[in-house]
Amino acid sequence: MNTGNKTVIVTGASSGIGFAIAKAYLERGFNVVANGRDKTRLEQAAISLGEPDNLLLVAGDIAKPQTAEILFSNAIARFGKVDILVNNAGIFISKPAIDYTQDDLNTIIDTNLKGFFYPAQTAAKHMMANQSGHIINITAAIAMQPNLTVPALLPIMIKGGINSAIKGLALELASSQVMVNGIAPGIIETPMHPTDPQVQTVLKSMAPVNRIGHVQDIINAVMYLTDSNFVTGTVMVVDGGSTAGKW
Repeated sequence: MNTGNKTVIVTGASSGIGFAIAKAYLERGFNVVANGRDKTRLEQAAISLGEPDNLLLVAGDIAKPQTAEILFSNAIARFGKVDILVNNAGIFISKPAIDYTQDDLNTIIDTNLKGFFYPAQTAAKHMMANQSGHIINITAAIAMQPNLTVPALLPIMIKGGINSAIKGLALELASSQVMVNGIAPGIIETPMHPTDPQVQTVLKSMAPVNRIGHVQDIINAVMYLTDSNFVTGTVMVVDGGSTAGKW
């Protein structure tokens, strides 16, 4: 058991922002427990990270309550305790409201809602007992300021609810010195976005700074919240100004 370093659980860590967050924590010397639904993709991510001794892989569907329990029990068995949870796993389905299917709804509820609730609930129990901890949730800027050009009722509905839930949970856990916050990204450069120049031009136009954000921008926000013990109940918008108003 290694209890010398702080331990973080990162969901959705096999690719994109989650992978970058896990990598950043490893570079800072944290023990990292990486979760992803697909075991093979998670193992490939670990290889890319150099398979360090302070990296623990726990594959599983984060929509299931037992996955959250396994995540924490394995983390505690290996590293002693969990100091930080980064609820990163999420999907984004954009289409007109009338075109959403029942499968779309169930998928977003499973990944975005249950994938937030079960890990946060498990983290709350563990961190209240320790009288310390951080729960950091990756939400979405569009849930704070919907955009007519990006119809996204289901993500707005779920992520918007999580933005409010962050405040409620922060109040509940404040007396236990557990900080609960969110980060709401705008358009961030990840493999999920097409590289077509025309598409890139449209994506850039969605922020008044007229550019796409970098994963490092999200990492900077995550690390700020990790280092802060007097910030709780806030949702930090990292979106190039797209929620500031009309431009």
